[in-house]
Amino acid sequence: MSVLLPRRDEISSRVTDRTDMLVIILAALCASLAGLSVAVAGPLVAGVLVAAMLLATAAYRPVFATYAYLLTLPFLAGIERGTLVPGVRPNEALFAVLVAGACIGAWLRLLRGDPIPLRLGPLDLPLAGFAVLSTVWPIASMMLRGAEPHYTDLVALLPVCKLVALFLLVRLTVHTEQQRLRCIRLVVWPTAGLSIVAILQTLGVEPVLTLLSAFWNASENETSDRGTATLGSSIATGDYIIVGLMLLLYCGTRGILGKWERIGLGVLLGAGVLASGQFSTWISALVAGVLILRRYPQARHQVIRFLPIAGIAVLVGAPAFLGRMADFAQGYAVPRSWLGRWDNLTTFYLPQLAEGRFVFGISPNSVLTAPETWRDVIYLESGYLHFLWVGGIPLLVAFAWLSVAVLRGASRLAPRPGSTGACAATLEIAWWMVLVLSLIDIHLVVRGFGDLLFVLLAITAGRLNDDMHSTQDLALDRSPDV
Repeated sequence: MSVLLPRRDEISSRVTDRTDMLVIILAALCASLAGLSVAVAGPLVAGVLVAAMLLATAAYRPVFATYAYLLTLPFLAGIERGTLVPGVRPNEALFAVLVAGACIGAWLRLLRGDPIPLRLGPLDLPLAGFAVLSTVWPIASMMLRGAEPHYTDLVALLPVCKLVALFLLVRLTVHTEQQRLRCIRLVVWPTAGLSIVAILQTLGVEPVLTLLSAFWNASENETSDRGTATLGSSIATGDYIIVGLMLLLYCGTRGILGKWERIGLGVLLGAGVLASGQFSTWISALVAGVLILRRYPQARHQVIRFLPIAGIAVLVGAPAFLGRMADFAQGYAVPRSWLGRWDNLTTFYLPQLAEGRFVFGISPNSVLTAPETWRDVIYLESGYLHFLWVGGIPLLVAFAWLSVAVLRGASRLAPRPGSTGACAATLEIAWWMVLVLSLIDIHLVVRGFGDLLFVLLAITAGRLNDDMHSTQDLALDRSPDV
């Protein structure tokens, strides 16, 4: 799989810029042809043409697959299955086409005789263990217990498989500082667009509400006080914006992005945090703030400089925040949605886990059929219980092992300047978000947020791998001849 790496002469900035310009021109030309084909032959021909263009471009320049996926992720991931593409979500179809193109390009490079520098890093083994115990072990455990896996059990394994595939794609295509900086911009700028949609949604802008209802299945009660936006979930939207905001802040402290770029994006992302209307998002923001101030004491003296920007963001995102605070005004000690979560856990999930079935897991699919008529399904809204339900104690231990490795590796690279330090520091905060919020949800695979998490993980793992092997190579160079 590492054959996705470009040739050494392609890594230079001059050739990279020239290739990227050709890619942009090719994409613009194909987009024009796609628009013409829509008018002449309809959407089907346009879809085939666009898919062929994406496949060819990803084969020619594999890193384009990473760029295209990041650019479209917050806008396509929330569209329901079958809305635009039969049977799948549009972002899943796009990801399949892009990965197929990158694999074709890898195969052609292998035939050309390009080197295959396949080296394992310090995060690879924990991640592989977690992947196996998240996918292979749950099915094997069911079969050993005499239970027959169903179609829904197999489908429940796909999110982790997709995230691992995304990790490999980013790990094997993103290598240079320029490429990492492009990935950062392809995260923070679309996140600003996501924030704008969430803000307009909570303000009740009619065209936005109509569009979200048509393609992103937004319901009327969610449009009043929660910004589900184009991810179709206020939880996913909030997590996504938090990651974008943290990445923006860490880039700002390193002088990577421009001043006005940081200010404009900071206002939008700060307002988007409030517009998501999610208590879990606000808890994440609190966790992130505490970690930043603790790890970087010098940031405490710069807080006053950001107060005007924070004030503007609060004013823009206030409607959603005040709407959610109404729960406490009605006499509830906790948000009303949390009461429903606890009732589901104590009624449907904890009794089964208490029977001792948590040791080896119950099923990869944690969604239960509801006995009531007012709802169809029940979700397991606790991340740690989800691990026990899917893979039992082995999966929970694998997640703990992966968490220790990720936090150790991220803290090692976080002090570095440039994009490497920004991505590693953001990964550290994002992983702490997962550890804290997994008490109430399985945030590791939340739509959009899980993708960003594994993108940052791939970038960090790649840099750790480079450091480890460069140190080993240096030691070999300094060893005496025998």
